[in-house]
Amino acid sequence: MRKIMGAKVLFFFALLSFSAVSAFARDEEDQGLVMNFYKDSCPQAEDIIKEQVKLLYKRHKNTAFSWLRNIFHDCAVQSCDASLLLDSTRRSLSEKETDRSFGLRNFRYIETIKEAVERECPGVVSCADILVLSAREGIVSLGGPYIPLKTGRRDGRRSRADVVEEYLPDHNETISGVLDRFAAMGIDTPGVVALLGAHSVGRTHCVKLVHRLYPEVDPALSPDHVPHMLHKCPDQIPDPKAVQYVRNDRGTPMVLDNNYYRNILDNKGLLIVDHQLAYDKRTRPYVKKMAKSQDYFFKEFSRAITLLSENNPLTGSKGEIRKQCNLANKLH
Repeated sequence: MRKIMGAKVLFFFALLSFSAVSAFARDEEDQGLVMNFYKDSCPQAEDIIKEQVKLLYKRHKNTAFSWLRNIFHDCAVQSCDASLLLDSTRRSLSEKETDRSFGLRNFRYIETIKEAVERECPGVVSCADILVLSAREGIVSLGGPYIPLKTGRRDGRRSRADVVEEYLPDHNETISGVLDRFAAMGIDTPGVVALLGAHSVGRTHCVKLVHRLYPEVDPALSPDHVPHMLHKCPDQIPDPKAVQYVRNDRGTPMVLDNNYYRNILDNKGLLIVDHQLAYDKRTRPYVKKMAKSQDYFFKEFSRAITLLSENNPLTGSKGEIRKQCNLANKLH
């Protein structure tokens, strides 16, 4: 009888130990997003990405705008899982080829960064993390704040082109629609106002703004700004493939700063959403505050980018680590 009882006790403790080990293994397997996720598996990962972004920026200044747009276009659509980077296949359209992605470019340079990381640590660092960290370094290249971001994302296997329009607001959308879409990701009104401050850099293609110039000029536009816009966009129906665009901020076009807010308060915003941001009673107080304080803009921008980067990521055993960022891995 004692032997039987002893065996039962030993079995009970063995079961407890196994459960504890299993729970620990599960925690180890999926720790979610954490700071410096690759500290053991690829300690040089973040430095490599930083160095590659710097090198690419020296050669091609517009890459920084691309990194910034990528995080928005990828993470805002259901998950921060690098689905944006996938090429079209016979069965699915790439998100890169949807109307909402008009003007996105420089995807080949994401592959350049991925190749550099793969040389150091094959099969370890996800394209989703490369996309997010390159955005962070791009922001720094443009004079913006350094934002500490968590890593540990994994890559999705499918394009989300069929739902892009449900999640990404259009440049002509009402400010209510824009606020609602970001609120679904946990980003509040000052966060939205700060994120739209990304319009401080880069350029807008004439395709996106001719409706404010033709057949009649939108009376909400500053009369001082209209001649420049008409000069840059002389065609009522511009060729989408032509290099016809207007700089978002003529004063500091290559610097992420709060000049954007002063511009939209002066009716120099290029897009309908810029104008609405300046005059809607829910957003105007934050626009005025950011126009006065770059520190406040940077604080809210950093907070919003952090929330965006943590939107519903794949972690643990979900998803995969792609070998190439534009292709899902082949399943064996």
